[in-house]
Amino acid sequence: MNKLNIEINDVTDTAIWVASYRAEETERKDALFHDPYAHLLVGSTGTLLATRTQGSRYTAWSVVIRTCIIDKFILDLIAKNIDTVVNLGAGLDTRPYRLDLPKNLRWIEVDFPKIIDLKEEKLKDEIPKCQLERIKLDLSKTIERDKFFAKISSVSNNVLILTEGVVPYLSNEDVKDLAESLHQYENFRYWVTEYYSPEILEFLRTPKRIQQMRNAPFLFYPDSWFKFFKNAGWSEADTKYLGEESEKLGRTPPTPGRLKNENQQSSESIANSTKKYLGYSIFNRSRELS
Repeated sequence: MNKLNIEINDVTDTAIWVASYRAEETERKDALFHDPYAHLLVGSTGTLLATRTQGSRYTAWSVVIRTCIIDKFILDLIAKNIDTVVNLGAGLDTRPYRLDLPKNLRWIEVDFPKIIDLKEEKLKDEIPKCQLERIKLDLSKTIERDKFFAKISSVSNNVLILTEGVVPYLSNEDVKDLAESLHQYENFRYWVTEYYSPEILEFLRTPKRIQQMRNAPFLFYPDSWFKFFKNAGWSEADTKYLGEESEKLGRTPPTPGRLKNENQQSSESIANSTKKYLGYSIFNRSRELS
């Protein structure tokens, strides 16, 4: 089966793509988490995307490990008296249903109407563990977005912002604007988002990857990942790297095909050199912008 035949048509496809890997993980005997809701959401479209997309084995591994990392981040931060989670660009995330969350926790999902409508329909008979709300909002519409942030801030004490798989699709200027907008609110305490190494950013610029993702391209290419966020008011508090965390979880990463072809190192050597290629970070709100 030719893995280059499938294209990502828009951001909805990326949400289905990611959820399909969670559905696959749930079926494993050694599953690291269980997401029985993923199958309800993705259907056969997700399976097709997952099996025919270039680099699918490595992508599946990365989605599974990042899910574990973020799950723990969220639960740990809730234990620090977070009362509101705002998931920007929530996609087909199902954490409000599958995680053991406090009943009084407020969880707000924000995404395009198409995504929200899909979730409302597919999950209409399921009961979330917390106080779940869904907001239809295009984050690029900054006036409406900032009104939403102000409203959330006015009725919350300690807020966690989550952007899983969102930042890479925004331009440098858009990420800067988002970060500075979030920074305006003192009770927006934490922000969980991804980390991409320079090597991964270089890979994302390869012709094959650009062609595959041309309808939903990656746009965020900072010169220095952590410095970029620090300058916008957010300081790195903790970063968990996928390669390192996968060792702890007993799930060895598959070697990316491009490294197999371009590198004569052993699989073990390649794995060691790529441990910190991808990660997820907790950022703390700094008192002032740099």
